[in-house]
Amino acid sequence: MIKRLSEVAVGKTVIVKEFESDDIFLKLMEMGCIPGESIKIDQLAPLGDPISIIVAGYHLSLRLNEADKVWVEEVF
Repeated sequence: MIKRLSEVAVGKTVIVKEFESDDIFLKLMEMGCIPGESIKIDQLAPLGDPISIIVAGYHLSLRLNEADKVWVEEVF
């Protein structure tokens, strides 16, 4: 099932499918977050924004408006 990264629950692992905009694609690509890459949702800030993900072996924080532009598929 494909959904937005912002909709994925903490602790879940997903695979990046595509990006909604070129701006977010370039930003995340530079950090190793490319289509086909595995991401684990690590933490959610107390007020819900930002989220912390683990990608390519390191932690990365994304605002929800950025995570909303990333389409992913859950790994079961």
